Amino acid sequence: MTEDDISAVSELDRRIFPDMKMPTNFENELKNCMAHYIVACECDSAKSINSNDSNVIGYAGLWIMVSEAHIVNIAVAHNYRRRGLGELLLLALIELALDMKCNMMTLEVRASNVTAQRLYQKYGFTSRGVRKGYYNDNREDGIIMTVDNINSKTFKGEYKKLKGDYQKKRGAAEIILTAPIS
Repeated sequence: MTEDDISAVSELDRRIFPDMKMPTNFENELKNCMAHYIVACECDSAKSINSNDSNVIGYAGLWIMVSEAHIVNIAVAHNYRRRGLGELLLLALIELALDMKCNMMTLEVRASNVTAQRLYQKYGFTSRGVRKGYYNDNREDGIIMTVDNINSKTFKGEYKKLKGDYQKKRGAAEIILTAPIS
């Protein structure tokens, strides 16, 4: 994500999470050296993770803390759901975590979001605990999910297989990270 994306991503964030009391301050996130955001756009009817003057249809955020990658958010516009875009964003976050030499990934997911939980389980995340009343809008519990040893041959092999399966089913999607990885 770049400064040029902030307006479109903020608007999408407001549409997806209308009850959020404190919306994400993406300007601050771009300044945060731990934060890494990617933006999904529809370009010429093809899904792409790139934002050059295109229709923003999703975004995802990852915080890198030492050797841990924490998924902050994966958000997809309502009319683009159930098309594999959330999975594409997750694939890109995993790729980023691997490139940044992280050892593990964590996230919190709403207890009611069974669809997202299944996606995360597909990629090796397991439930490790519950944060009671974690979500401010309705005090819903957050399920803590983690995948360890993402640099292991086992994880990388399974990731490669799942990425190939995705591409066979959905077609190859262009993944471009707009910010350099340090």
